[in-house]
Amino acid sequence: MSNFAGTRLFPSSASRRRRTARRILAGVIAFVVILLLAVVGISFFVGWSLSHPEREAISDMPGSYGLDYTEVSFVSRDGETGLKGWLIPAAGAEKKGKTIVFAHGYSRNRLQSDVPGLAVAKGLSEAGYDLLMFDFRGSGESGGSFTSVGQYETYDLLGAIDWVRNTGTPGQPVGLIGFSMGAATALMAAAADPEVIGVVADSPFSNLKEYLEANLSYWSNLPDFPFTPLIMWLLPQALDIDPASVDPYSAVNAIYPRPILFIHNEQDEAIPYMESEKMQRLHPDRFELWNAGAGGHVGTYKTAPDEYIRRVVAFFDGIGS
Repeated sequence: MSNFAGTRLFPSSASRRRRTARRILAGVIAFVVILLLAVVGISFFVGWSLSHPEREAISDMPGSYGLDYTEVSFVSRDGETGLKGWLIPAAGAEKKGKTIVFAHGYSRNRLQSDVPGLAVAKGLSEAGYDLLMFDFRGSGESGGSFTSVGQYETYDLLGAIDWVRNTGTPGQPVGLIGFSMGAATALMAAAADPEVIGVVADSPFSNLKEYLEANLSYWSNLPDFPFTPLIMWLLPQALDIDPASVDPYSAVNAIYPRPILFIHNEQDEAIPYMESEKMQRLHPDRFELWNAGAGGHVGTYKTAPDEYIRRVVAFFDGIGS
């Protein structure tokens, strides 16, 4: 019996507390690790989905609006991405001898169905303008697998301009009209190509990085923190993109003194009206801003279709006259 004197058959209360604390700590660490992995995984999945939106089908044709057209294909200025679209000839009695290239928005295609683009095309064609409507990479019937929201799309738009000048309507001056992402891309392309005569920019952002840092939650449907910083860090690494390089605010200085017509309205919740306002204020002698006051994102045409066409036609008519 004496051999068992003083021997503890059960752990002391202090020992039990230490073991319990270690188990709790291990559980907390495991929970935090799982939570972090989940947040990173959700951020990557949502960011990847936003950069790989589902393609919209080409569900309408210019013929529905009484427009003649030719199916065309060409290559982005990157030299490898195949792009497809329509060349629509001027339908009016008075031919203006100018070509307008359309640039559609994020997750859309050449139809820009929320405007709708073909209705705008009808008005401009009947006013005497030749038109090119095409799909950016990763959209509609064009090649490519993702959208960079303006960075690589600028090469696509420059490729469209090259094709128009060399094949589509050789010798004609080229102007641009863009919607949302396409408006920002049009400003970037015009800055890179000094022969673009002018730009109509409907609802653009002024800098992609700054815009996404402030508004990505609108598109991701996730809380701003911690998801926006994570998405903004993960996606550039995965896709070799640089949102800061998509900088229309700086681009408009390279466009000046060529004219720009900004179209934006105060009801736009996707891209705030101030994005256009601050760019227009850089050179108010050559940059015009039309605020229809209502319509939401790229909704000005639906709010005032006749005035929309009148203003756009007057803008392009006035260049070089």
